[in-house]
Amino acid sequence: MKYNFLFETFPFLKTIDKERQEQFEEYFKTAPLWLIEAFQVEEMDRHVVFVRENEPADMIYFIGKGIIEAIDYRFCGITYEFMRFDRVYAMGGMEYIMDLERYSTTLRTVTKCTVMKLPRTTFERWMRSDSLALKKEAKMVGQYLLEDSRKGRAFLFLQGADRLAMLIIERYDRYARNGVLLLKGGRQNLSNATGLCVKTINRAVKKFSDGGLITKEGNKILVDQEQYGRLKEIVASAMESK
Repeated sequence: MKYNFLFETFPFLKTIDKERQEQFEEYFKTAPLWLIEAFQVEEMDRHVVFVRENEPADMIYFIGKGIIEAIDYRFCGITYEFMRFDRVYAMGGMEYIMDLERYSTTLRTVTKCTVMKLPRTTFERWMRSDSLALKKEAKMVGQYLLEDSRKGRAFLFLQGADRLAMLIIERYDRYARNGVLLLKGGRQNLSNATGLCVKTINRAVKKFSDGGLITKEGNKILVDQEQYGRLKEIVASAMESK
């Protein structure tokens, strides 16, 4: 499939960052025109739950613009965010690969998002007819599961401030711009992302702020490259001591 057809069909793709454009080009490199024509585009506001665990997995979603998160409500009443997606990935593709008829997790928008979606039956038709696309999708699912399991194992060994430090490191690696990470959304978002209660988050934030490991500006938290390096040392030391 020629790339220009993809961008002509979905003009908004011309406005996204170059890295994600390249991801779309790579993912749909062998996609037939009938697959591209089957997509629908939907605009979603922030904090919209568009996939719910245990509901029929009948749609496949791709995030064109914005960020989404995978969340779990089952642990002690805490909304735990265990994965964020800001790259091209087939939401619902894992269920297809694993022959699951229902979604295995809940997905919610973090920011305003532009979403491309198509019926699972159409996605399955493409996978069955394109061995290269099927192999690529299986590889991405495997990478996702590996990353999730590694994060879960690490979190088993970290508590309180150390767990928050690990989250900040992950966010810095993915979202820092010009050597600075900007965290917005308040303490509740940090609680959701770490599985820690808000009270524990408040103590950890105060500890890091007093120690010069983060910079607070109202409800925002800034982390520069030097602070990032110090946080990495803290996490590495905590992991070595376990």
